[in-house]
Amino acid sequence: MGRNCFRQALAAFGVLAILSGGAVAEPSYGIAMYGAPALPPDFAHLPYANPDAPTGGRIVTGEVGSFDSLNPHIRQGSTPWQLRFLAYESLMGRSWDEPFTLYGLLAESVEVGDGGAWVEFHLRPEARFSDGSPVTVEDVIWSYETLGTEGHPRYLNAWNRVESITAVGDDGVRITFSEPDRELALIMGLRPILKAGQWQDHDFTESGLDVIPISSAPYVIDDFDAGRFVSLRRNPDYWGRDLPFRRGTNNIDEIRLEFFGDGTAMWEAFVAGEITTLRETNANDWATQYDFPRVQSGEVVLSEIPHQRPTGMFGFVMNSRSPQFADWRVREAMIQAFNYEFINQTQNGGLAPRITSYFSNSILGMSHDPAAGRVRELLAPFAEDLLPGTLEGYSFPVSDGREANRAGIRAAMGLMEEAGYTVQDGVMTGPDGAPFTFDIVLQQGSAENQAIINIYTEALARLGITPMVTTIDSAQYRERTDAFDFDMTYFERGVSLSPGNEQYLYWGCDMAETPGSRNLMGVCNPAIEEMIHVMLNSESQDDYRAAVHALDRVLTAGRYVIPVWYSPISRIAHDRALHYPETLPIYGDWLGFQPDVWWYEED
Repeated sequence: MGRNCFRQALAAFGVLAILSGGAVAEPSYGIAMYGAPALPPDFAHLPYANPDAPTGGRIVTGEVGSFDSLNPHIRQGSTPWQLRFLAYESLMGRSWDEPFTLYGLLAESVEVGDGGAWVEFHLRPEARFSDGSPVTVEDVIWSYETLGTEGHPRYLNAWNRVESITAVGDDGVRITFSEPDRELALIMGLRPILKAGQWQDHDFTESGLDVIPISSAPYVIDDFDAGRFVSLRRNPDYWGRDLPFRRGTNNIDEIRLEFFGDGTAMWEAFVAGEITTLRETNANDWATQYDFPRVQSGEVVLSEIPHQRPTGMFGFVMNSRSPQFADWRVREAMIQAFNYEFINQTQNGGLAPRITSYFSNSILGMSHDPAAGRVRELLAPFAEDLLPGTLEGYSFPVSDGREANRAGIRAAMGLMEEAGYTVQDGVMTGPDGAPFTFDIVLQQGSAENQAIINIYTEALARLGITPMVTTIDSAQYRERTDAFDFDMTYFERGVSLSPGNEQYLYWGCDMAETPGSRNLMGVCNPAIEEMIHVMLNSESQDDYRAAVHALDRVLTAGRYVIPVWYSPISRIAHDRALHYPETLPIYGDWLGFQPDVWWYEED
């Protein structure tokens, strides 16, 4: 959270919906969910890119934490999250102005079999890696097989549904699925393509800082210092610089990623001009702290970027694998005890709206009224097992804003009693006579998260609950969260306007016990599985949206996360020499925006 939360964008990449009822009948320059792509075959550039943008300059970003690997495609190690998107090219690329559309990148054309039984890509003959060697069919097949069997868990779910991958002539690859799935065609189009030969003498799963990736992307890693910075340089020989998809993008010569021990150090570096752009998620800080001399002189510009995307879910997740949080009534009690209005006033001056569901702030967000129509119809077969509020309507509590939060504490106490707990000598005690407690695991560097938890633990004390708060470095934090070794921790799950197969990775049963998966809450629910299945097989937009609305209800009423705030805008403070186009993508400040379509130009 705070100034270091943009890694949420990881969650959105590769999040696509399904192709409409009819399959792509012949090779095409792009594919879309419904009908044809918005841009014609001869489009000149993406609508939110400035084709006349100058090239040159540098942008310096700040990150809290460290890194010990340059390979973002494996489970082991900690990698700068940006490398996954800046240092690798895929067969197709997303237009962030269309939720459901891909255009050819490394691939010149794409063809999808009837009902999504297979997808076939044909490479551009000019596609090259950064060492000048051609991107070959062998590289593509090796990349897909290696990522699917040895890569990060995010790649495994889709690969488990692949029956075969075969070469088609000298420039084609056909991927056949074990059963028709129209979204898999789009997912496969977004897999990163690696140079197979680079890894012949290296263990792909053990990669650290000893292998600098050979890239087919516009940027290559130019320099780094372990844990301190990574510098990426625009490749002057980049093979795709004249593609319409790339016109007006990748304009900045150097992207430098600086790492800091905590948010305070990063803020001071920005104020001093050592980093040149900073995202601010705290509305109160934006209103009160950005009046330092470089802002007053005009050296730093304050930009607000609107967006039309869902809120996602950000807050504190409860691990339902833990005995403490297996009971939904206990989870609801923890939510009732969390005094959002008081915390929001303390942290944001009361300016930040609260997340109300996983897809809130968008057309995909659930209604908080009783379920009706197609949504109720979809949920009806699971009615007996759905948690209270799923069908009847559920909303997070609203306090009176006072610190005591008597109504919330009273409700939490009642729920704990229903779950079998009692307060004995001032201590919340279980039926076994043991005190009720749990471990809140936080990553070093987030002063905002720590401040929130400090307020929260004071509220829990009124219930006779004293949790243990453990703050650890990024490497330890990843080890523990990968192993689900926590009771509560901070949670970020960005979602897009086009949710699809990745929803299985977030809350699917197969991921509930898979180490390193994104299903941190440990949910396994047949209703969730079915709603995702309906989403992926819907042939109308109405049916698709109803399935997402129903999924949103099951997740929200599951009471797995104590949500915090979101912003309907992105706030970016940046050097005045950094510019962005007037035309904004519907996703706003998201992947594909900064630094992708920004440019450097001094007055």
